[in-house]
Amino acid sequence: MRDECVVPRPRGYAPAVCSVVLGLLLLVLISLLDSSLIREASGLIAFPLILGAVLHCLCLLTEEWVFHSQQRYGGSVKQMLRACFSSSTLAGLCVVFLALVVGGVTYTPKQWTQVVLTCALYLLLKTLGVLGPAPVEISEVCESRKMNVAHGLAWSFYVGYLKLVLPELEKQVRKHYSETGEVLSSVRLHILLPLSAAATTRLEEVDRNVLFHQNLPELQLDRAGVRRRVYKHSIYKITDQNKEDYYCVAEYATPVLTLYQMSQDSYAGFSASDRRQQVLLFYTTLRHILETSLECRNRYRLILLDDEQAEPHYLSRELIKTLQQQEQEIPMDLTRELPRSVAEEGTYRAPVWDQHNGLQEEPPSSLPSLMISGPSPLRSLPVENTDYTQNNAHR
Repeated sequence: MRDECVVPRPRGYAPAVCSVVLGLLLLVLISLLDSSLIREASGLIAFPLILGAVLHCLCLLTEEWVFHSQQRYGGSVKQMLRACFSSSTLAGLCVVFLALVVGGVTYTPKQWTQVVLTCALYLLLKTLGVLGPAPVEISEVCESRKMNVAHGLAWSFYVGYLKLVLPELEKQVRKHYSETGEVLSSVRLHILLPLSAAATTRLEEVDRNVLFHQNLPELQLDRAGVRRRVYKHSIYKITDQNKEDYYCVAEYATPVLTLYQMSQDSYAGFSASDRRQQVLLFYTTLRHILETSLECRNRYRLILLDDEQAEPHYLSRELIKTLQQQEQEIPMDLTRELPRSVAEEGTYRAPVWDQHNGLQEEPPSSLPSLMISGPSPLRSLPVENTDYTQNNAHR
């Protein structure tokens, strides 16, 4: 399944850019109609809006101060102010205060009435949710601040499971080969993520071409007070249309089952659309975590499954496609032996004594020998070698 078809990309700054452009166009239009109106009415409109936002923050502070000061903030007034007042609201309040005090801006009683009326309407509209954030804004805040359910599940799955078993997976595969002589089609762990979050107990229930073969040797680790906790993986046999068999280690990502069970519980308030969105977010978060992990690199494959379609053999098709893609990479052949060492010419072989055959020559070493000559000065002295008798004979 192609990731770019269903996996959402991070949200950008298009809404902010559109808002700024639209606001500037409206200001230009008003300035063309009546330029003096901007100078007169801009302050009268901005002041009550900012004041209404400050009053709303004060209402939030009242709730936190009266009911949650000790439990949530430990009695710290500074933390409560930071939680209720944003930096942009305080900056706007400072601008209004400087305009009124330093700038000498004054309002008539009628204008003050408009200010109070605007503040009252702002508080009512804000409380009723008319000025509240849209669902897409809430989703953007949760994604940018890593506050979704999927973020916590992805980190828990990585820290509590994948970070422990993936570095040891190759050893378990080699141990399986030494015990059974079977060579797998891939030594990586294939993690299945269905969009519906319906992780069945057995893969055979989803696709009859995927059959359980056997388990890898168990991995035992001391974890969270449990001595020799057991971790193990299952090997599955996948049969294609040509009756060719593939063997690989595959399993569902267990946190998606949590998302499915949450959607089945009315108390969780988790709809089917929310579940699908969280599965995609879990996939993108887990992929980012594993790509930046040195311990897990090149030891896994994430397979996103569109299991909502009616095709009966979609699971075997996706697994075989992934295995065939890995065949194009550099394979890891467990049966391949290391090349034998070749004796170098001129290598000294020390004699060894044998009780039966006497003195024999030592077999050649696989390590290269280091030839060290005797000590000599770094700079050789000149040697006089002129033959004077031969020179005199020529004379």
